[in-house]
Amino acid sequence: MKALIIQHFHMSPTGPIGERLRHHGFELDEFLLVPEAQFDTPNLVVEFPNFDDYDLIVPLGAPWGAWDDRCIGNWLTPELELFRNAILADKPVLGICFGGQMIARALGGSVAPAPRAELGWRSIWSDDPCLVSPGPWLEFHRDRWELPPGATEIARTPAASQAFTYNKTLALQFHPEIEVSTLTAWLATGGRQEVLDDGQDPDVMAAQTIAEVAEADRRAHALVDAYLSKVAGLI
Repeated sequence: MKALIIQHFHMSPTGPIGERLRHHGFELDEFLLVPEAQFDTPNLVVEFPNFDDYDLIVPLGAPWGAWDDRCIGNWLTPELELFRNAILADKPVLGICFGGQMIARALGGSVAPAPRAELGWRSIWSDDPCLVSPGPWLEFHRDRWELPPGATEIARTPAASQAFTYNKTLALQFHPEIEVSTLTAWLATGGRQEVLDDGQDPDVMAAQTIAEVAEADRRAHALVDAYLSKVAGLI
């Protein structure tokens, strides 16, 4: 089996999600949309791989808004159409953070800036803990989605919807793919000030991530297992 990993920017490794997909025999193709050299000018024209060549598509996070056509519309608009067609055709998709927001928009929901960012480790309220556990999960987002018509919400916090299913797709707002090195990179490139502005201590957040990551990896593996068997029907 083959999985296409869509990395919208250069600081989005697959972490334990990619590790678990490989465990299940997936060959991973990683497609980077915006390389580091063009991070400040991200509105590129992109030629996407053929989704039909893959058994699973995994769109990852991004620092831009899934609502921001002015900033990234040259590739976001065609990507939304690709995902809408793939999901309606029952292609399995696992969307993470920006990837989940994009799925919501592609299916007729909406995405907009939230009243307040969710940053750091949060427990969530899950209707199906065997699919999406209560966590805690690492949150790092400023936007939130409104559910698309026909979606089934699986989990939420008081601040935002956290997971929904639609056909063979699971959209997640949080970051099960997080690694210590990933959060360190985010904090070093603007995230530290963002955490400070939210009234939190980024050093404590980094230390908590080091303490939490082993259990978080296990939760991420269980999430992949449940998604592949219960939603996508691939194992």
